[in-house]
Amino acid sequence: MKQNKDCRDRLRHCFCYFTADDAQLTPVLRLGAGACAGIVAMSATYPMDMVRGRLTVQTDKSPYQYRGMFHALSTVLREEGPRALYKGWLPSVIGVVPYVGLNFAVYESLKDWLIKTRPFGLVEDSELSVTTRLACGAAAGTVGQTVAYPLDVVRRRMQMVGWNNAASVITGDGRSKASLEYKGMIDTFRKTVRHEGFRALYKGLVPNSVKVVPSIAIAFVTYEQVKDILGVEMRISD
Repeated sequence: MKQNKDCRDRLRHCFCYFTADDAQLTPVLRLGAGACAGIVAMSATYPMDMVRGRLTVQTDKSPYQYRGMFHALSTVLREEGPRALYKGWLPSVIGVVPYVGLNFAVYESLKDWLIKTRPFGLVEDSELSVTTRLACGAAAGTVGQTVAYPLDVVRRRMQMVGWNNAASVITGDGRSKASLEYKGMIDTFRKTVRHEGFRALYKGLVPNSVKVVPSIAIAFVTYEQVKDILGVEMRISD
């Protein structure tokens, strides 16, 4: 029995050692790890996102119809080539860093501020309630989404480049698609602001936030709850 207890103690100390090292990751390392994970995940699913964008903007009056996801994928590959599936990838990658970074920075900063100042009795025994954590997550999502959103607009517009019927689908009247002929990320920014004004970079922000902000808040709270359940904050001294 004593031998079994000693083995359990050794295993516990080993577990605490590794989780303690993980807990000592700096904010910069956590940001880097999160950004890398986001870039890999985004890159793997990007063709689906591009196809979703095109399927979303087409209407019953569009002169050309994608019949579904696989028809859209095969049509893009046949008519525009494999590279077309990754149009707008660069602004997406660039947007991952501020988006992820601001989400975590704002969330953790709000948590620290609330625990230190204890305003309005929101903190009890140095613990935040689920509701308060949701509010912190929503605030973090709002900031990150607002800052990174122009890159998302640029990405969407670049995804339409090379699509023969893009102009008639978007404008509904078959006018010239000259304004859609973007040569790259910078060119897309420049033409969008010049022809439509700075506010065009934030078209669709509100409905997008209605979807994204709650999901980020829920993700943060779930992350915190899972950490508590798994006990990843344990230290050797515990």
